[in-house]
Amino acid sequence: MSDLSLPSTFTPENAQASAVMNTYARMEVTFSHGKGLEMWDLEGRRYLDALAGIAVNTVGHGHPRLVAALQEQVAQMIHCCNYYHVQTQEQLAAKLVELSGMSNVFFCSTGLEANEAAIKLARKFGSKKGIERPEIVVYEKSFHGRSIATLSATGNTKIQAGFGPLVEGFIRVPINSLQALEQATHNNPNVVAVFLEAIQGEGGINVMDLEYLRQVRALCDERDWLFMIDEVQCGMGRTGKWFAHQWAGIQPDVMPLAKGLGSGVPVGAVVAGPKAAHIFEPGNHGSTFGGNPLAMRAGIETIAIMEADHLVENAAKMGAYLQTRLEQELQGVAGFVQCKGKGLMIGIELDRPCSALMGQALAAGLLLSVTADCIIRLVPALIIEASHCDEIVSILVPLIKKFLKST
Repeated sequence: MSDLSLPSTFTPENAQASAVMNTYARMEVTFSHGKGLEMWDLEGRRYLDALAGIAVNTVGHGHPRLVAALQEQVAQMIHCCNYYHVQTQEQLAAKLVELSGMSNVFFCSTGLEANEAAIKLARKFGSKKGIERPEIVVYEKSFHGRSIATLSATGNTKIQAGFGPLVEGFIRVPINSLQALEQATHNNPNVVAVFLEAIQGEGGINVMDLEYLRQVRALCDERDWLFMIDEVQCGMGRTGKWFAHQWAGIQPDVMPLAKGLGSGVPVGAVVAGPKAAHIFEPGNHGSTFGGNPLAMRAGIETIAIMEADHLVENAAKMGAYLQTRLEQELQGVAGFVQCKGKGLMIGIELDRPCSALMGQALAAGLLLSVTADCIIRLVPALIIEASHCDEIVSILVPLIKKFLKST
């Protein structure tokens, strides 16, 4: 047993003395355990989790099937390096290929890593075509990660500040405008790929029009570009399809995944179609922890649970129910703009910054986040039931109304 001791609660005073680097504006709560959509803090207070670790805990907290599988896997093998074949890698890769209709998979540990790999794929694709300075089209308000390359691809000057010089080779355009995309790339022989989120998460739950996605797919085919869709947050059943781009009836060439793929165990993946599947060769890319047996078992069991319990269908049904309830309760309220999103990726847009609501909701026993300053984000576990949706509405709507009246 370890002889290390920690304070039972964190206060501003002992937080200042914490050995953890100060990279998060943490809220004053520490959770001890969770079950389903519920979590409890160290004092035993219950919270309803409508955040799911930011779209990570796909099957909720403490799912008995997932827990048993991970316990079994820990006893068998946690890590095996990629010098050798890993059977569960092959199993999870085959399942992702089946669900996506694509060809091959590279495994890593995070969404950032998956997006970094996508950028490298695009550059290598261009290099093989003889392009010395390849360029990738990216989008305003996008978020792809915080490494130097993914930060450079991200469309948020606030999180880029202080980390220059940024990586070159990105062309930025607004979402849902084919004209803007064509103008920005006109007569540019260095363009190699278009990289977008089917639904922007950190950017404010901004949905790409389905017809726009079809147009970009056609343009990429016409110009021999890679079409890369970041499904890190909107993938894995969250929108009511396995992957959000499937609503448009299209298929990308490259699809980064992470977050919900492992239900809390770090798993990242890059799924590639025929055009991109064989760009990387041995030595071009790698990840020490990528594809380890524990992470692969988490991915396999997550998908198995989703299929057995029809969680993709549940995401579509419960997401529509929750969004309808919210719209009904907030319709006509001064300061409410709209509900947007798809399935269980919902944004409630207000006409003013509302980050204070995150703390107010926490005090009322509800976990959520505020993104892009004025968007309340709800991304609960896919096991959510109507009673949970009703509880979210009963807690959140009065808080929103009170906030809008007082600001």
